[in-house]
Amino acid sequence: MIFVLSDGNSVANNYLLELRDRDIQKDPMRFRKNVERLGEIMAYEVSKKLRYVQTAIETPLGRAKSATLAEQPVLVTILRAGLPYFNGFLNFFDKAESGFIGAYRQESGQGITINLEYLATTSLSGKTIILIDPMLATGRSVINALRAMKRNGEPMHVHIVSLVAAPEGVAYLNEKMNLPYSLWTCAVDEKLDENYYIVPGLGDAGDLSFGNKI
Repeated sequence: MIFVLSDGNSVANNYLLELRDRDIQKDPMRFRKNVERLGEIMAYEVSKKLRYVQTAIETPLGRAKSATLAEQPVLVTILRAGLPYFNGFLNFFDKAESGFIGAYRQESGQGITINLEYLATTSLSGKTIILIDPMLATGRSVINALRAMKRNGEPMHVHIVSLVAAPEGVAYLNEKMNLPYSLWTCAVDEKLDENYYIVPGLGDAGDLSFGNKI
């Protein structure tokens, strides 16, 4: 399943357009806030596909029932770019356990490799995972992250969420994923350029949020 938020009309499109605008990008606080807002909106959309049970509570005047989450998902983000998007999800899934992955891309004459140097998660066995990575470019960081995460148990289902995805990354997931998964993104863009950046994309989400790395 692939869900593309921008396929429908909503205020989310305003936030996404601001993320892409190179003039508005000069304000890192606004950039982070817009990413967080989109995280909250996407968390709401993902929540519709989770498992629910009926729960009853006592109000001051009677008894009320409602469908509530049967169990909390585990939120996992790829550092550092994923943090603002992750915060939006955590605002909604405020009882969820969290995991963090340190990854960076290394370019060479042979192409691009993704290096993972840090992994911290709770047990993932039989859990529903929401893997939060704002830019789905080649898809390699997601696949490498999931391979590493399986050391801590095999999840039941993985919801992969991004802000912007490239068609090449979507195709790579379709080819390489060996777990039940759903893909959620705010937009599927045109392509990857020769440097494996998404076009038109929005630039480097980590740099725009926290400053240029050296």
